[in-house]
Amino acid sequence: MSGFASPAAFHAALRDLSVAEAGSIAAARARQAELTKPAGSLGLLEEIAIFFAGWQGTPLPQIACARAAIFAGNHGVVIHGVSAYPASVTAAMVDNFRAGGGAINALARAADMEVVIHPIALDTPTADFTAGPAMDEGACLAALAIGAAAVDPGLDLLVVGEMGIGNSTAAAALCAQAFGGDAASWVGPGTGVDAAGIARKVDVVSHALALHHGSATPFAMLARLGGREIAAIAGAVVQARALGIPVVLDGFISCAAIAPLAAFAPAITDHCLAGHVSAEPGHRRLLDRLGLTPILSLDMRLGEGSGAAVAVGVIRAALAAHEGMATFAQAGVAGRTA
Repeated sequence: MSGFASPAAFHAALRDLSVAEAGSIAAARARQAELTKPAGSLGLLEEIAIFFAGWQGTPLPQIACARAAIFAGNHGVVIHGVSAYPASVTAAMVDNFRAGGGAINALARAADMEVVIHPIALDTPTADFTAGPAMDEGACLAALAIGAAAVDPGLDLLVVGEMGIGNSTAAAALCAQAFGGDAASWVGPGTGVDAAGIARKVDVVSHALALHHGSATPFAMLARLGGREIAAIAGAVVQARALGIPVVLDGFISCAAIAPLAAFAPAITDHCLAGHVSAEPGHRRLLDRLGLTPILSLDMRLGEGSGAAVAVGVIRAALAAHEGMATFAQAGVAGRTA
């Protein structure tokens, strides 16, 4: 199984990040200037095409093989009543995904994207992080390795998604630890808890931050405050970067998985696109801190990689326009004169 042999190896990978191919970016940008449209008139679609050109190393990027990797894990912190659903729902939803009945399955089919499901030790929830670390070193490294192994070199695009009752609480804690702010500024309703549930979440995250205030490295933050599925997403994103594969992030949870990484190495987001901005209150604030512009804003808050899967349709449209449109010269249309 590919992965990281130690926390030091994981941090070393974050210090040695590949970069997009500048020549292909320049060539794609030049092509955009010659297509039969006013400059910039396709807005973000133009930037998406140029982004893919840089990471694929070609001025005419394509998506032949796209994958949604969905990681699932359970959280010991649910004993504090932070979710509207019991932890057993995680395994039930994994079964639903495997049967093809989840939102992510339907949306991935529409986006011509395969779905792979990675449940991680669902019978062994992480520890309650208000009393100690969520994971020990071995468990966190194992989760990172599962994420890394989910990324095949032949992929043209990777969507990362998750399933894990209680993981919006872990995500809020990670964001506060990585980027500052109190618990209340990051906690939201998650699965739909009421005002009392949100108050419990704020209290839980506050206690966790006080206990783990010295967790300054990305690995320490993931181990102490994260979850197995969250660490797996982090491992997948780092492995995708090593392979030059663009990643489409989903909502609050998947973006929170890279918050500790981005606090340490802001350039980790250079190969990432934000599929959407979710209705979870902290997500827009998190995207601002990550320096990412969401492709969509559809008031979604499901997780599973669902918002990112919808965005893949937009990405395919961006690449189709970039490749398929005629240039001014090909169409015999006069270009801009000034």
